[in-house]
Amino acid sequence: MSIELNKKTGINLSKGSKISLEKDGKRLERVCVGLNWGAIKHVNEHSFLGFIKWDDTRVESVDLDGSVTLFDAQKQHCDTVYYRKLRSNDGAIVHSGDDLSGDHDGDDDRDNEVLVVNLLDIDPRVQSIVFYLNSYKGQDFARVPYAKIRVFEGTLQRVESVFATFNLAAEQRFRGYVSMVMGKLVRKPNGKWEFITIGEPISARNIEESIAHIQQHYL
Repeated sequence: MSIELNKKTGINLSKGSKISLEKDGKRLERVCVGLNWGAIKHVNEHSFLGFIKWDDTRVESVDLDGSVTLFDAQKQHCDTVYYRKLRSNDGAIVHSGDDLSGDHDGDDDRDNEVLVVNLLDIDPRVQSIVFYLNSYKGQDFARVPYAKIRVFEGTLQRVESVFATFNLAAEQRFRGYVSMVMGKLVRKPNGKWEFITIGEPISARNIEESIAHIQQHYL
């Protein structure tokens, strides 16, 4: 799944940043979280009789999974959208589909997976919507050449305006981890939604462990 970038790149995400979901005085109705990552390249040099050298390049596919879990005011799990369930029960959240390999030919500036949230259609019980990322094969984030996250206004096909971006592969603190929490949408008392960035690695190996960790530490 790929969508086109425009020239607006947004601001770099930092822990605890709050992003306004208003534009020109109007509340946004749709928010997207896009994920773009690369495959791992292994380059080995070979020689023949000490004279001829050549490179033997092998590409290792990377399967990162973007997921989103919804919680009520009592921190109870309401629903999860992930690679095996591409639409929420209320129909408000859609996953573009599972990408199993990442970019094999370098950064193409296109999202491999996109999570689309229609804020007006979210179940009224839901108070928090948390976005997170898991390395399905257990590949250390530090091995992935780039893993970019961005929050934007748009659709599965097009980016209208980017609010914020983050590249976890550039952060040493993600070394040794295979899961991370990207950020969360929080419903305010006035009914408005606010996006709060988190950008932290967590000690979880899969989606189930990530949900449990989020319930304990991020709600």
